[in-house]
Amino acid sequence: MTRGSVEVGTVVADRTVHLTRESLVRYAGASGDFNPIHYRDDIAAHVGLPGVLAHGMLTMGLAGAAVVPWLGDAARILEYGVRFTRPVVVDADSGADVSVRAVIAQVDAEAGTARVDLTVTHADQTVLGKAQLRVRLD
Repeated sequence: MTRGSVEVGTVVADRTVHLTRESLVRYAGASGDFNPIHYRDDIAAHVGLPGVLAHGMLTMGLAGAAVVPWLGDAARILEYGVRFTRPVVVDADSGADVSVRAVIAQVDAEAGTARVDLTVTHADQTVLGKAQLRVRLD
């Protein structure tokens, strides 16, 4: 990838990831986050949630990972920040689809970096606000 080949407005990733309750259990094992709101409907309901929720960091990780095939190397991600705006409710039967669209928002040719803005949605609702990556282009 070269500095000249990246233009503002270019879509660099557009994908949907399907999450299941099994996905949540696997992530819990990998992360060590065994909060029962991520796997027990009764606990989620007891604390006032609409259902079992995907881990916020799982959602954030899936979104950031969407740009890695375009970058060619995850080490090119210099900064990544999000604001969690809505939870991803993962139904026991149908799971949940999380859609990620990544667009070049700004290019700093002198620094050899770009800002990539992510739109992350579930059930037609934005789940990560102000999701942005700063990436190294060369």
